[in-house]
Amino acid sequence: MNGAPGVEHCITSNEAFQLEKFPKRIFIAGGGYIAVEFAHIFHGLGAHVTLCYRGPKLLRGFDEDMRDQLMDASCKRGIRVLLHRVIAKVDRHGDERFVFTDKHEMIEVDECMLAIGRTPNTEGLGLEKAGVKTGKRGRIEVDHYSKTNVDHIYAIGDVTDRMALTPVAIHEAMAFVKTVFDKNPTPVDHSCVPTAVFSQPEIGSVGLTEHEALEKGHAIDVYKSNFRPLKFTLGGREERSLFKMIVDQKTDRVLGCHIFGRHAAEIIQVVGVAIKMGATKAQFDQTVALHPTAAEELVTMRTKSYSKAPER
Repeated sequence: MNGAPGVEHCITSNEAFQLEKFPKRIFIAGGGYIAVEFAHIFHGLGAHVTLCYRGPKLLRGFDEDMRDQLMDASCKRGIRVLLHRVIAKVDRHGDERFVFTDKHEMIEVDECMLAIGRTPNTEGLGLEKAGVKTGKRGRIEVDHYSKTNVDHIYAIGDVTDRMALTPVAIHEAMAFVKTVFDKNPTPVDHSCVPTAVFSQPEIGSVGLTEHEALEKGHAIDVYKSNFRPLKFTLGGREERSLFKMIVDQKTDRVLGCHIFGRHAAEIIQVVGVAIKMGATKAQFDQTVALHPTAAEELVTMRTKSYSKAPER
């Protein structure tokens, strides 16, 4: 899209907070965190939202069940989702934008937002003169201690293009401080990082997805619970939650947990502690449930949904 005609008529998430007029109709290109979150934000504020993504499902890299659940919930809320499409061009006439896709569609909107990813902001830093090696998309190449190929130069955060999350950058900074100033070599640990997508409802995820676990050679047991929380049952709302847990068959260790539902982000932060400590499914099962909560599903999912083994 960066080279498509009319890109100058589009905004990014930076300008979304500085709009002089609320767009009643908005077209959002992208399928990641930012695209999904802004689609739900604008929809929640009353806009007619069209979300366009080049792939077959939103949120590439997330567990497949979470992606399916998000797609279903987004469409039921009234967000129009266009898949397998990219923007061909954008025209502007007055206050209106006309977005053309590569499928010969034309969508008339008040704003067009690009949320198709960011590249590391490393241009103009003089890295070439310093001899610092860069890689794909201009990212700064570093080792597990955030050190570049130049012995006295380190890099952390989004410029390294490892995991572009604020808490991860803070973790990388703390590891750097321990390594360089405390003389205590501390590698950066990007495993078991809890993450959330603030859609409506939310997605919370920590550890391996089902696909990742199989790719790493784990034979797995999968536990799933798809339910309507009690408060929605009483209130007559149809909103559902999905809890999913991936367990290593050999060790009983919980490899990953994925939640779609209200307060998923709050729940997954605590689950992240347990998974980081190596908690087993038996230990989850031994924990007394707190009723009535959605989170009690974490300790009451006793019936295995299915098992899978890695392909050989």
